[in-house]
Amino acid sequence: MATAKKTARGRKQDRARVAGGQDYEVRYEARKTGRSAASVKKVVKKVGNSRKRVETRLER
Repeated sequence: MATAKKTARGRKQDRARVAGGQDYEVRYEARKTGRSAASVKKVVKKVGNSRKRVETRLER
């Protein structure tokens, strides 16, 4: 029986999102943008979990 081939499928699209419920992702974005974790969660709730949109909103 052949083993399943491992692919990178899904990794890029996963990095394009911010998981608001994952503390380590929220901390990472907070440290990256110089904002508080609470403000990151608030922005994710407001604009969705697209990393590009979240970072754009936080940099204002």
